[in-house]
Amino acid sequence: MHFEFDPTLDDFRKEIRDFLRENLPEDMRRRQMHEGTLFAGNKEDDARWQKILAKKGWDVFNWPKHLGGLDWSPLKQFVFEDELYKAYAPPLSFNILHMIGPVIYRFGSQDLQDRFLPGLRSGEIQFCQGFSEPGSGSDLASLRTRAERVGDKYVINGSKIWTSGAHEASWCFCLAKTDTTVKPQRGISMILIDMKSPGIQVRTIPQINTDEQHLCQVFFENVEVPVENLVGEENMGWTYAKKLLEGERTSSSYIFWNKREMRRLLAIAQAEEQNGNPIASDPAWRARLARIQAELIALEWSVLRVLAKEEFPKGIGPTASALKVRGSQMQHAITEAQTDLLGAKAMRAYSIHAMPGDEGEMWPEHVLGRTGTGLIVRAATVFGGSLQVQRNIIAKAAFDL
Repeated sequence: MHFEFDPTLDDFRKEIRDFLRENLPEDMRRRQMHEGTLFAGNKEDDARWQKILAKKGWDVFNWPKHLGGLDWSPLKQFVFEDELYKAYAPPLSFNILHMIGPVIYRFGSQDLQDRFLPGLRSGEIQFCQGFSEPGSGSDLASLRTRAERVGDKYVINGSKIWTSGAHEASWCFCLAKTDTTVKPQRGISMILIDMKSPGIQVRTIPQINTDEQHLCQVFFENVEVPVENLVGEENMGWTYAKKLLEGERTSSSYIFWNKREMRRLLAIAQAEEQNGNPIASDPAWRARLARIQAELIALEWSVLRVLAKEEFPKGIGPTASALKVRGSQMQHAITEAQTDLLGAKAMRAYSIHAMPGDEGEMWPEHVLGRTGTGLIVRAATVFGGSLQVQRNIIAKAAFDL
């Protein structure tokens, strides 16, 4: 394959950097650098940054143009997100850009689009994802939450777990069984549920990495939902969910986050000393860092192959699974190396308002301190589809099972 970046992307990259230099508040950048996690930063910063981007027209860049999006090529979108991560801008809402936003404008009725898309873009509506259940995470087709049609309503009973942000969300996009007489995948529907509806109970789940409890379990007991909140056709939810999970085909690699943390890893290796010399000069460490960096370069080029619309004999599904496997493994490798380099320092946590010295002295906060990024990424090989599930998808494609 012969691949070259469009030369005009250099000018676009400069435009983004100039915009970030002029519009990304320094206090916001510092908080994201030292307090931001794998998924989000400060909630107030996220909302504020969304509005700053909206003024430029860059907030929902991958949506259709008639909905406020931009006609950017996949590579232009890649450059945009790459620069945002380099600058430590708050992360853009994955939910809005790649999950429920595209599902609503691709499969939802005009009524749903009118009701939800403006609120999603403005930040007035926050969705949580009701997919996984106790006993039905990786095997999502076995979910047991029921949605029974009663007149002009669905009555929903069941439970969802690992529902990130459910305690703060105003709505939930939920998968539920609407037909139990057919093959599991053919009897599932996607329904939008108002989280203020009677019969909903949300329980937060304590986490090892932080005092903030973000993961939740949601219980539905005779929750009534208007039929018009059905996304698309009844019993087609499995198809929509697969499209949703493939919506951003390269996101599962976390390539921008991995690249940023690789730069941090190399800087730590230069700053930390062993016997008076930078650890980076140690032959064993140099070999370890070179191996991680080479694997990261290979991952990035794999992502670029997808964005360049290379044809894959088995389709995009197995390719996305391969990116998920390698991307999550890279998250482990990079944060493990950061932690090993810092040693006991990795356990220290600083207040951002009392950080000594320059950026180099603030790294411990990010690795294992209060926000616990080094702990969060331990789950990278589980969330979004475990390694075992992804490898099964790859194996079935490889052997035509």
